[in-house]
Amino acid sequence: MTTRFHLLRHGPTHARAMVGWSDVPADLSDLARLERLTAILPPTAIVVSSDLSRAVATADAIQGTRRRLPHISGLREIHFGAWEMRTWAEVDAVSPDHIRAFWDKPGDIAPPDGESWNALLRRVSAAMDGLAQDHSGADVIVVGHFGQILTQVQRAAGLSAVEVFAQKIDNLSLTRVDHHQGSWRLGAINQTP
Repeated sequence: MTTRFHLLRHGPTHARAMVGWSDVPADLSDLARLERLTAILPPTAIVVSSDLSRAVATADAIQGTRRRLPHISGLREIHFGAWEMRTWAEVDAVSPDHIRAFWDKPGDIAPPDGESWNALLRRVSAAMDGLAQDHSGADVIVVGHFGQILTQVQRAAGLSAVEVFAQKIDNLSLTRVDHHQGSWRLGAINQTP
């Protein structure tokens, strides 16, 4: 059976800093876009989100009569640790080699007290594998984050971390990945209604 995942990035936060686990609200004032999203998503899909409020509120906005699952912390954005809510320029002024390596060579390099790209990939993949197992054959709307979505694009397309960083994932965009007989396939990326 094929499980179809509709990955929806939360509404914009308007933050001009690195926002990972910081719990900032989403701007959900574009009601017309939310209505278009609600209309194109499968009406019988299951809805789940990360436990950060920007994802929870976005899931609330598109849920309609769809069944909702409890929030999953494993679907959170990457944890920027000491870099949370700081700008590139602020971190670059103190640790230029570290922040450049983190973005230019994503993999096992992590911010101080934060999470590497590979750790994020493992965490999100484990959460997605659990959803695929528990809801085999269903449509599942996963409301989450930029990095969380990119990890699944990387996995489904067999891309390197550097290659997947070239992908754009806009706020309130849809990306599709499918799980079938233990393998992942990539569908459309960054679709905006």
